[in-house]
Formats: sequence, structure tokens, C-alpha cells
Amino acid sequence: MTNTPSVPARRDLDETPLLVAARGGVPEHTPVWFMRQAGRSLPEYRKAREGTSMLQACLTPELVCEITAQPVRRHGVDAAILFSDIVLPLYAAGVGLDIVPGTGPVVAEPVREPADVAALPRLTPEQVEPVGRAVTMLLSELGRTPLIGFAGAPFTLASYLIEGGPSRNHERTKALMHSDPDTWHALLEKLAETTLTFLRAQLAAGVDAVQLFDSWAGALSLRDYREFVLPHSRRIFEGVAASAEGVPRIHFGVGTGELLGAMTSAEADVVGVDWRVPLDAAAHRVRGSGTREPVLQGNLDPAVLFAGNDAVEREVRRILDEGRQTGGHIFNLGHGVLPETDPDVLTRVVELVHTASRRR
Repeated sequence: MTNTPSVPARRDLDETPLLVAARGGVPEHTPVWFMRQAGRSLPEYRKAREGTSMLQACLTPELVCEITAQPVRRHGVDAAILFSDIVLPLYAAGVGLDIVPGTGPVVAEPVREPADVAALPRLTPEQVEPVGRAVTMLLSELGRTPLIGFAGAPFTLASYLIEGGPSRNHERTKALMHSDPDTWHALLEKLAETTLTFLRAQLAAGVDAVQLFDSWAGALSLRDYREFVLPHSRRIFEGVAASAEGVPRIHFGVGTGELLGAMTSAEADVVGVDWRVPLDAAAHRVRGSGTREPVLQGNLDPAVLFAGNDAVEREVRRILDEGRQTGGHIFNLGHGVLPETDPDVLTRVVELVHTASRRR
């Protein structure tokens, strides 16, 4: 049985550039938004977050609403991304963890045995009710700007739980995957259900699209991804489609150039591409993996934003040209906005994308 969102889709936004592009149509201009646009690069964000921990901020509706809307006001982007964190649903469910400044998520008791998996708490919609309230507030705040929901993918969540925190090599994660596949799949089944519960809460509140972040999937071979990860990511995307028909589904991972075709077959409508693979090459890799021409998102290297106006403009125009060779293009960075980025540079990128891609 699936949960049907109680809030109808905002059909008046169907013709906005982001939703047109995500569904494979031709928008009036290439839409643009930035991963981590609601965050550390903005002085107004730092002021709003002052004295509040990350996880506490993510569960404070008024703060989530303010931070999510900040880049829309400042940059004029074509979409807002819900201010949240990959590990939030684990924390809300009762997993002992904290986000340590300068380190990232740290888990108090890592999950490495079958008993640990069995003991993992399940997320209920009530536990993320503040996130739903934040979405409801944002629908009024954002007007005709679409809101993208946010969640972490099962593999990335599993890596944090197994390693106990961020990992360069994911050695414990891969060891469990290969030495005890039954425990591995039991863990990812639980995490897929947690992620789906979190996304369904956002869908019920009215988000216009969703993005699933698999930050660490690029550490895997294609063979391992297909066997150990893809079925669980596909379950999430199928669950989203069953819960909210027509809501675009975006899939993104870092270092996933060799996985792009498999990620497309997870039933995503849009596949995010990091800066390592040109968009035209990425389009070639994913063709044949789905039922229609691929829609791609990306993929300006975040570091280029520090290179000066000429270099930024040159790269933006190159990416727009490559995007025209795909089944649809949503302009973004190849990963998140870096903390030291000048916000004015992001604003100029939005203006350039809009003017250079506008259909005449």
C-alpha cells in the first residue's frame, strides 16, 4: 500500500523551466540551481544559523524556510532545494549521531553485525513532521519557484553507519558488502524504507520534485553498484512515483561517471553529472538505459567559480553547448557550492545561463 500525498501538486508550476526540463520538454530558458546553494557561502545563512546546530536547524521549520528561500531571493535561481542533511532521517528516527564541525556525521555506535541492523529504529512520518511544516511554509514563501525535496541514498547512509563517520576508502562498508551480502541487503532495505518515508513526508507536504543524493556511490565498481546498490535506489524511485505520479525524480552522485547508465536505470527522470564527465559524453553513456532521451543535470566545476569572470563565462557557455546535445538540461554545479565562494559570482552565473539559453 502506498501513501498518497495529501497536498495536490502545484499544477500552476508545470510550465516553469525546471519542471519542463525535468520532464524532457523545451523550457523558455535552461533552468539553473546549485547544490548547497542554501548554505555556507551566504552571509545571511551564517547569521541565521548562528548558535544553532545543523541537525537542530534542519528540524526548526521557520529556520528551514528562511535558509531554503535565501538563494532564491539573492540569486534568482529556478528552484529551491530543501535545507536539510543526508543523515537527518537517521537522527530523527533515534540513531545516535552528531554532525561534528570540520568532520561531518559521526555515529555513536556503528552498524556492523546482523544484530545491529535488526536494532536500527524505523522512521515514522511523525518524527519528521517539522520538515513537512517547513515545506508547507515554503510553498507560500517561494511563489512560482519550484521546491526540490532532499534525501540521502541507502548506500551513502550505510557508509556513514558502518564506518562510524566519513571515510576515504569505505573499507568496512565494502568488507560487509562482500563478506555478508544477506546482512548488507537487510541494512539497505531498512535504509531504503527510511529514505522513502522521509521523501513521502516531503511529497505529502507539497514538494515539486525530489533529488536523491548518493554522495559516496562513486567509490564502487559498476558490477558492485548493480548488485549491491541499484535495487535499493530503484525501490525508492519507484516508491516516489507510486506516491506522487509525475513528480520529477533526480539522481546524483559524486565520481559516478562509470555508473551513469546504471543510475539512469534506477528509474530517475534526471541524472546529475559531476564535473569529471562532459555532458555530451554523459548523454552517450546513458542512452539506452531508460525509456526516453536522457535529461542531465550539471556540471560546472565548483572550483571554476574562483577563476575570474572570463573563465567562468567560458565554462558556462561550454556546458550550455554540451547540454544542447542531451534530451534536456538543468544547469548546476558538478557538486556543491564551496563555502568560500563569492555569492555575487553565483548570481552572475544565473544571469548568464538565463540570457545565453533563452529561446527566441
